Amino acid sequence: MMRLMFLLISCLISWQTLANSQAITPDAASAINDKSTVLTTLVQKLPKTSLRKLPPLVKEIAKTATDANAEKTRDILQYMMDGELYYLKADKHIVRAIMTDDKQYALTDILTNKTFDPVKKSKIKKIKTNNRLRGTIRGYLAQIDLTSNSADTRMAAVKQILSKPSTDALAAIAVSIPKEKDEDVLDLMKAALYTEQLNNGTYEEKLAAITELENSLQPVVLNAMTQLLNSLPATGKTTEQKTLAAKLTKTINAIDDRRDIFGYLETVFFGLSLGSVFLLAAIGLTITFGVMGVINMAHGEMIMLGAYTTYVIQLAFPHLIEYSLLIAVPAAFLVSGIVGILIERLVIRHLKGRPLETLLATFGISLILQQLVRTVFSPLNRQVQAPEWMTGSLQINPVFALTYNRLYILLFSLMVFFALMMILKKTSLGLHVRAVSQDREMARALSVKSDWVDAITFGLGSGVAGIAGVVLSQLTNVGPNLGQAYIIDSFLVVVFGGVGNLWGTLVAAMSLGTINKFLEPVTGSVLANIIVLVGLVLFIQKRPKGLFPQKGRSAD
Repeated sequence: MMRLMFLLISCLISWQTLANSQAITPDAASAINDKSTVLTTLVQKLPKTSLRKLPPLVKEIAKTATDANAEKTRDILQYMMDGELYYLKADKHIVRAIMTDDKQYALTDILTNKTFDPVKKSKIKKIKTNNRLRGTIRGYLAQIDLTSNSADTRMAAVKQILSKPSTDALAAIAVSIPKEKDEDVLDLMKAALYTEQLNNGTYEEKLAAITELENSLQPVVLNAMTQLLNSLPATGKTTEQKTLAAKLTKTINAIDDRRDIFGYLETVFFGLSLGSVFLLAAIGLTITFGVMGVINMAHGEMIMLGAYTTYVIQLAFPHLIEYSLLIAVPAAFLVSGIVGILIERLVIRHLKGRPLETLLATFGISLILQQLVRTVFSPLNRQVQAPEWMTGSLQINPVFALTYNRLYILLFSLMVFFALMMILKKTSLGLHVRAVSQDREMARALSVKSDWVDAITFGLGSGVAGIAGVVLSQLTNVGPNLGQAYIIDSFLVVVFGGVGNLWGTLVAAMSLGTINKFLEPVTGSVLANIIVLVGLVLFIQKRPKGLFPQKGRSAD
């Protein structure tokens, strides 16, 4: 009997549990449906509401952005802010309207996404907004975006709220903090809350906020602390104000010190990126000057040809912009290399042993190439479009970012450098080049074809200069005088590093680039170049052969 009673009670409990679980689902569905019904009702009020009474209605619409309804609510608010929300004059039906090519408007139901036949503008009327309402809508959109799955979207939402904080928006951030997993977004969320506490909190809350924000590099934090410090009276401070001022001063100084460190790192990065351009521009000159002893004044025009090759490739393949640089690198190497070989075969080999005549001849060739480009492409500068993957920056922290174009250029220049090192150290061509550069007569006695080595070396150096032109096309406009801006710097790098020494070229290029970038904020770019030039002259007085002198009999 007891067993039967126990079984009966168990069945009753199980039935009650099942009934309760079944009752939850309809309630949840009803809540979702209620939100959708409320949204529909509120949207239908838009045509009848005046502009003055729209802000409360928009606020009610924003409140319907639940998990199941957030996307639809966000779309409606976005359409309103973009000026795409209209209603049909005939029946006050709310639609999204976009003008077509034939001056009519394509209509879409904002709740069901059903499309309608295009109509004339006279059949519809826009839901009016103003700047204040659009600013309010941006805040609501940011609150909705706090629940997005994308960390970038959430970051943008917090930044939008920071630009115009409100009580509701800050409350939404406070709710989102426990669920946030991205460290950068979480840091910005906390900065937003503590900044508000710093501005409007009590004395104890302000001290606590300063303690929490002492390691933050967010610009809004520094601005808030500076404003609070400036708002304190200069004289006659109370004890609390003195304590607050001392803590603010200490924290602001600590933040400034950290920002200065990242500022120095940014300057070093810009210096290395400039040095990478010097490296690509000078490395070809190092090879030809070291092996042949030729002062090639047309080296800058090889750079220019590489840049124009990139421009022509983008004109020829406008649908392949994303891959244009990958195509342009070998193409520029071939174009400049072939032109270099022709210059060596037709002019330079007939002037061996006469450095002055060689200098004048290559200078004349540079003028010819410049005029040829002006004739073909016109004297106007041309702009080369950057691929999507080279735009933007790598954000390390709120005050330090590495631009992708300079980062890729730095890495690419090092790849070219080490590729040339491998060619010169591990191939038969490199062996012959080193032999001719160290002792031409002995190399010829050992059956090394020095004339062939000269042609290939000049073509190799010119080809690398063409690759430098591809790089420069991403940093500046392409024009006939592009190479002239870098020929002097190339010679300075070669002389400073040591004639014919690749490692010397690397060290010299990076050193000169970094020194330039540290001097420019203090002296200006022109005076910085003058200081570097004077410093190099003094250095060469002490070390005429550069940092890494060339070895072999030809160095004597």
